[in-house]
Amino acid sequence: TSPFAWLRTRFYYLLIRLYFDQEFSVEEFTRGAKQAFSVVSKLLSQRKLDLLEELVSAEVLQVLKEKISLLPDSHRDALAADIDAIMYTTEGDVRIYYDDDGRKFVSILMCFWYLNGANLPDEVPSKAKVFQIVFGDENTKEKKHLLTANYEFQREFTEGAKPDWTITRIEHPRLLE
Repeated sequence: TSPFAWLRTRFYYLLIRLYFDQEFSVEEFTRGAKQAFSVVSKLLSQRKLDLLEELVSAEVLQVLKEKISLLPDSHRDALAADIDAIMYTTEGDVRIYYDDDGRKFVSILMCFWYLNGANLPDEVPSKAKVFQIVFGDENTKEKKHLLTANYEFQREFTEGAKPDWTITRIEHPRLLE
């Protein structure tokens, strides 16, 4: 992350605390985002899309239903991220905006790097297999892939709106396209 981007996100977090939610905590949000990412990615890999209705926007859910049905099993397995397998998390972008009706929104794009032991074929493009890591000795070696995913979380801060974060974008580069 560039120093400018880091400062920009910290400025937006300050605005969120000052004008929208005085108890907003970056650390708490990040913990919740990691947990949501793990749950949603596992449900995606298991094709349990009906369980995502409260977590994911209707538009994203519709696109996911089309894409998941076309995925090979190895790609679908690679979507799942155990919370303990998340190696690194960072915010990609923070936005504060108002719609035409005057409703207030905050969106935070989170980027996740996670290890997954799915049996991905060699022809998977290199962007999906950033690294292959081998654990163990010759007899018990286990190959893992370091994969990336981007999830955007949105919350409406208009008075009277539900205080829930909703996932409005899901990207698993080269796996879920």
